[in-house]
Amino acid sequence: MNRNLLLACGLASFAAGCTSSAPRDEKPEKPNIIFIMTDDHSFQTLSAYDNRFIQTPGLDRIANEGVTFTNSFVANSICAPSRAVMLTGKHSHANGQRDNSDTFDGNQQTFPKLLQQAGYQTALIGKWHLRSQPTGFDHWNILPGQGSYYNPDFIDENGTTRYDGYVTDVITDFSTEWLDQRDKDKPFCMLVHHKAVHRVWMPPTKYLNEFKDQKFPLPDNFYDDYEGRTAAAGQEMSIIKDMDLVYDLKMLDEEGDIKTPYRSYYEKGAYVRMTDEQRAAWDAVYDPIIEDFKAQNLSGKELAEWKYNRYMQDYLACVRSLDDNVGRLLKYLDDNGLAENTLVVYTSDQGFYMGEHGWFDKRFMYEESFRTPLLMRFPKGYDAHGKIDQLVQNIDYAPTFLDLAGVTVPEDIQGESLLPLVDGEQTAEWRDGLYYHYYEYPAEHAVKRHYGIRTDRYKLIHFYNDIDEWELYDLENDPTEMNNLYGKAEYQELADKLKVELRKLQEQYQDPILTQQ
Repeated sequence: MNRNLLLACGLASFAAGCTSSAPRDEKPEKPNIIFIMTDDHSFQTLSAYDNRFIQTPGLDRIANEGVTFTNSFVANSICAPSRAVMLTGKHSHANGQRDNSDTFDGNQQTFPKLLQQAGYQTALIGKWHLRSQPTGFDHWNILPGQGSYYNPDFIDENGTTRYDGYVTDVITDFSTEWLDQRDKDKPFCMLVHHKAVHRVWMPPTKYLNEFKDQKFPLPDNFYDDYEGRTAAAGQEMSIIKDMDLVYDLKMLDEEGDIKTPYRSYYEKGAYVRMTDEQRAAWDAVYDPIIEDFKAQNLSGKELAEWKYNRYMQDYLACVRSLDDNVGRLLKYLDDNGLAENTLVVYTSDQGFYMGEHGWFDKRFMYEESFRTPLLMRFPKGYDAHGKIDQLVQNIDYAPTFLDLAGVTVPEDIQGESLLPLVDGEQTAEWRDGLYYHYYEYPAEHAVKRHYGIRTDRYKLIHFYNDIDEWELYDLENDPTEMNNLYGKAEYQELADKLKVELRKLQEQYQDPILTQQ
């Protein structure tokens, strides 16, 4: 791809110009790194990006004291592949984790292993979801699979143990405990990987009523008819059709009148994990909701909009707990003299649909699931404040951490260090297009395989495998991606140019898709 020249002149002065001449602190040679990653946290529900639904002061503190990447994206919007991309700095085809059914090859190069070799202590706490045992960590304590919100099991080198409490609190407890016990003479890199805000959105008891009486406006395209978008029409992630009343929305009535395909998964799994005290608090909130829901006997649009609102209430209550715990971890850094010498990163493994196109879940290359939050608070010595608008991707995290630690970035890493974008003394060239490839089909939610390119204005997607269809969007004039321009004569030249650039990216990243069709 052609690269546009960017003068990275101190993010706090992007708007005002590079006029600062104040002396700067020296950069630490081996700063600590805390990489906080959540699951399925939409940028729409983080108030540093969007304050329509919730205020997130804990998370916003990272943005206010650091940088907000306004154009942050993933390479493959699904849990396990995203995690593999971040660990390796490589696209899914290169690291071997194309979908959730693959097993991650723990023998391959990862940034924690390279940091270990450079003298860092490394730790992983929380969600792993890569089937194989973690490698490259001096300490790890992980959730089995997706993990549980209430009284979760954790796996470490000694086996599996169940812990009382709410999973987001427990992960933060384990993180601060490891920070207390680590070797204080060594730099550290700690990965704090939360289960929240993954389906099925079970808030802690203290926040069950947090959004109970709030009604959320429908997205403008909630009732999308998917005209001109065959793959979008064929998905199975519709709030109206596919969101389960019991499994997703907790309408577990004692009488058993509400029968759904996934009732037993919730009834015999998540619900029974609760203690008597937790269940009593849960039932005190949900029993009246269930009773009222049954009395209303909703159908059609009324039922669809009720489901959307219930979904939003549970999801946002989970975000509230997550925000609290990020704030708690930041306070620990303050109280223990670690804030000035530690890079703090916050992201999610991908974005999520909050009713846009009528959906929940992720997977598509459309903006809501392709985008992901990315906030970074840098150690002293970095003039890193404000917003960065360049196109960045989760392949860039590994080289950034290595670069910050003074470790040579291996040539086979496909991402780019983000430091040139935040360092006021450097001039940086940067990419003008992102590559995306999603593989998991046929599978849950029925999202077709596809790959594509996104520039600062346009997006071209090719759905393939059991389908052969292209989609083209002008994101400036159609930010919600409702109008597929592909096949229209006046956009043919643009489509052809984007196909050329797409092929260049596939060749650059050595994606074998061109030889598979």
